[in-house]
Amino acid sequence: MPWLLLFIAIAAEIAGTLFLKASDGLTKLWPSLGVLAGYATAFALMAMSLKKLDVGITYAIWSGVGIIGAAIGGMVFFDQSLSKASIIGMGIIIVGVVVMNLGGSSH
Repeated sequence: MPWLLLFIAIAAEIAGTLFLKASDGLTKLWPSLGVLAGYATAFALMAMSLKKLDVGITYAIWSGVGIIGAAIGGMVFFDQSLSKASIIGMGIIIVGVVVMNLGGSSH
């Protein structure tokens, strides 16, 4: 269950970030409300997942998947592009998260 909560939290954080872009500096009401809802949901669910998961692994997954999700969302919703360097960087992030998970718990 904590893993499910974490992945829903990550999806909410990505949505909040995409709404932040759409809010035009928090000047548009509905996207700004999406920012608040997305981040509130994300942090509440992440807090619940941290009751059972290690903080280092949780944050590595949160940030890594969030970066990649926001980049893909930018491509899909805002017609942004990714350079080769960006794609390589995302690959490195994925490898880093996998290595951290293979390392297991510190206790």
